[in-house]
Amino acid sequence: TALMDSLISVLRRVLETTFYPVLQQPIGFGSAFEGWSAREQEVVYRVLVPLTPPLGHFFHLEPDTGHQSPGRNFQVHVSLECRCARQQPGAHVLCFRHNADMIRWVTGQPYLLETLCTGSNLDVKKTVRWFCRLVEAKWRHLPQSRSWRLELLPSERSCNLRLTNSQESFQVRVLFGVRRHNSDIFVSSLSRGAHTPRTLWPETYSVAERKFFRHMARQAPPDSSHLKCLQLLSGVLVGKGFPIHAIKTIVMRLLNTLPASQWHRRYFLLQLSDILEQLRLSLEDKHLEHFIVGNHRLPEEIRLPPDIRQARPPNLFQGLVQDPALHSQAMQAY
Repeated sequence: TALMDSLISVLRRVLETTFYPVLQQPIGFGSAFEGWSAREQEVVYRVLVPLTPPLGHFFHLEPDTGHQSPGRNFQVHVSLECRCARQQPGAHVLCFRHNADMIRWVTGQPYLLETLCTGSNLDVKKTVRWFCRLVEAKWRHLPQSRSWRLELLPSERSCNLRLTNSQESFQVRVLFGVRRHNSDIFVSSLSRGAHTPRTLWPETYSVAERKFFRHMARQAPPDSSHLKCLQLLSGVLVGKGFPIHAIKTIVMRLLNTLPASQWHRRYFLLQLSDILEQLRLSLEDKHLEHFIVGNHRLPEEIRLPPDIRQARPPNLFQGLVQDPALHSQAMQAY
């Protein structure tokens, strides 16, 4: 967290007179930040860096209908702001939309549309390359550079960093996102498979899930073992091709249903049994509802856009309905 705060602070100063996206406070998400990472040789910290439009630009999220990628996907449409209506008597305000050449000549800076976009849509791969070049160029300005060696790992839809010193190493996987309706839901640079279009930004619920775990940490007993259950099961499932997010979804649903007192450490074996039983039933039914989408029982602090709150929860096991062989494999893995 300190590393990312330092990095974003340095890069914001570099970018403050440009028309590149504005980098906001990074948000950690996933198992490493939720407290249930499987025992790995090298911990991977996943971080979302929200992007907001620079001066004179707008971001407009448009649902993607032209591709067959699974899930809810968007394109981030970038447009120039018209400031003509803001003219005051005696003042001369240049309009970004109608005086683009003049503003470019005065500032000496290219517009976002000319740098990180394909057509008028924000391009994931261009954004990742731009950020990686910035990190490489400004790393020496960070206090952490005196004790850690930085290595950039290849990736097209995230900026993957490996930090190493004489005793340990860890990875930081930086994703980029645009917030939806001032909520905890983002569209992100997350991949939807090997051939995800470069202007496709899938919707992600990871920040909302992180907030849910923080909420439960305040509600559950101090020695609650729900995180130990997740850690144990994720460690067992590594390498078996089983979706760990399904286990996480079941645990979140049980946390949101059972009284907090039932998560005391002395009930650990009972909790583990409940989770596995719910998993078996879900696999047999080939049905497991998404935890965030359409859930009306979330804590009030988790902010959802109206369309997410009112939507019908998708079935995370829809692939098992469509592919009997995949269902057989899942049952065997269970």
